Amino acid sequence: MKGLTCANCARALEEQIQSLPYGEGATLSYNSGKLRVNERVNLEKVRAILATDGAYMVEDEQSQRKRNPLLYLVGTSIFLFVMAFLLERFTGNEVVSIYIIATALSGYKTFIKGLKNIVRFRFNMDTLMTIALIGAFGIGEWKEATVVAILFGINEYLEGLGMERARRSLDMLLKQVPKEAIVICNGQTRVVSIDSLQVGDVVLVRPGEKIPSDGVVIQGKSSVNEAAITGESMPIEKETGMSVYGGSVNNEGMLHVQITKQYKDSSLSKILHLVQEAQETKTPLELFIQRFAKYYTPFIMVVALFVMTIPPLSFGVPWHDALYQGLAVLIVGCPCALILSSPIALLAGMARNAKKGVLVKGGVHLETLGRVRTIAFDKTGTITKGKPHVTDVIAYIGENELLRIAASLESASSHPLAQAIVQKAKQHDISYKQPEQMETRTGSGIEGKIDGKRYRIGNERMFDQQDLSEQIQKDAEKLKSEGKTIVFLADEQHVLGLFGIADEVREESKEVMKQLHRIGIRRTVMLTGDHEKTAQQVAKQVGVTDVFAQLVPEQKVEKIKQLMKDNIVAMVGDGMNDAPALAHAHVGIAMGKGTDSAIETADVVLMQDHLGKLPEAIAIARRVNRTIRLNIAVALGLKAMALLLTIPGWLTLWIAILSDMGATIFVSVLSLLILWEKRTR
Repeated sequence: MKGLTCANCARALEEQIQSLPYGEGATLSYNSGKLRVNERVNLEKVRAILATDGAYMVEDEQSQRKRNPLLYLVGTSIFLFVMAFLLERFTGNEVVSIYIIATALSGYKTFIKGLKNIVRFRFNMDTLMTIALIGAFGIGEWKEATVVAILFGINEYLEGLGMERARRSLDMLLKQVPKEAIVICNGQTRVVSIDSLQVGDVVLVRPGEKIPSDGVVIQGKSSVNEAAITGESMPIEKETGMSVYGGSVNNEGMLHVQITKQYKDSSLSKILHLVQEAQETKTPLELFIQRFAKYYTPFIMVVALFVMTIPPLSFGVPWHDALYQGLAVLIVGCPCALILSSPIALLAGMARNAKKGVLVKGGVHLETLGRVRTIAFDKTGTITKGKPHVTDVIAYIGENELLRIAASLESASSHPLAQAIVQKAKQHDISYKQPEQMETRTGSGIEGKIDGKRYRIGNERMFDQQDLSEQIQKDAEKLKSEGKTIVFLADEQHVLGLFGIADEVREESKEVMKQLHRIGIRRTVMLTGDHEKTAQQVAKQVGVTDVFAQLVPEQKVEKIKQLMKDNIVAMVGDGMNDAPALAHAHVGIAMGKGTDSAIETADVVLMQDHLGKLPEAIAIARRVNRTIRLNIAVALGLKAMALLLTIPGWLTLWIAILSDMGATIFVSVLSLLILWEKRTR
């Protein structure tokens, strides 16, 4: 849908469409510009209803361009008004006919809609403007009536322009959708639609092309731009075995990608779905403003009636002057700016966050995010990477030799602790080989031969107390006190060394906590099922204010409920066990590579799969809330100031329309400034 001029108009059109046969249940969203109707409804009648407000369907855009849009009509009206004004100055005669033509060009749609509304006793801004125009012509104020029509036309145009600009920022994501893919099958290539891609298909992605769906690189090496998905501006190097997002751009090399998700389940498809859902939702504030406007307009008409009748009847004010003042009150009372104070700002905020790789699933969640004062974090996979790594190597023989033996034994195991030791050896460029006669001791470790000599690696349960000297026990206790998991390596007689292993803290976690506290987040809380010592160690390292350990999912929910008694609470998590807590918090925030259940449950998704953009997302949400409050204050303040001018009789039609138009332009521009981002080198 395009050409919608205002939220009130969209609601009126929706009601008319709903009155058609099979039209019940039709929805027309001003925020997203989307119309949903039953397939059996008469589309020609729908088009006719839309046309009464100058709106049209996107498929009709070509034909719409051939018609005269509002901007050209208003431009012609301005030209005629200036010509009439100059003729009047030079000839001394009022050129009424030209003023009427100019008014008709700018205001005929408003006038027709307003007349229909009067007949139906429906009161909105079109009704106000129609009564004002009729009244102005009735008392001979031709010039003022023309200016009212022209400025109201400009107002409508700018209102539609602001909303369209905010929508376009979100719709830019749609351009990231690839249309086709090159599938490799039996050495042959063929072009297929991305909708027909199946899991397991191998696609060829050439330089400059978009990756069609989520997958894994099985051949080739290249840098990939994932900005459309994660918001990261720097390309990321991809090689065999690494995952890639659909919609990201291959920069220079040839990649063979095995598809792991059909397009409909891909990250990009989910992003687009979330964005479309977000545009459809309305915040409590938006709903309140719309309800307020519904009663506010009749109230203004009653006030105008009093202004027109009480002064002449009670104070002897001339009827002409009272009618003039009453008409000005009607124009001042137009609720355009008030209705616009929220939707443009919310769409701009969601668009700005989407560009940063932070998806907010609706204006209501953005509004709540801006009011968050306490944030609870899951530990594993959120504050930490969820991947064990070796933090300490205590060697009683040469360290390289210790790593060589340990990596050789662990190379046959897929256990995360074993892989951490193998990775440590790789980091030191230490070569290792497969063990001989390997035996697994369930729950304790591995035994095997390396170069004909038997070794053991595992936890304390593999060793008798007499095997552990006083120094070894002291070293082990130190690692335990730091919350680390200990792996022992021994030959048949002696313990050769210890490994301290812990979940690796994300590089950005400490800085993120500092930024959150700096922007006014009062409490940062870590909730984890891990042991107390491990949790305290991580909490101390990253700087959270509170930590609760050894929690099962139900206990996490209870902690969230307790925190919610004092503040607006956000919960950040990535796993299936976090989903209940995400659902209960005021705002649930999921990591981009978290489980599907966490992402589906959450209200906000961090597509970068790290916390780096969280402080900025909250700052943007707060700016949106501040902007909306300022918009409402300005919209109502300007109207109140203009209405006060009726007391001394200073309110004119010129002042009335300029105050209304000024408020509308102000709220539109201020809301769109949310999209603006200062560029730094």
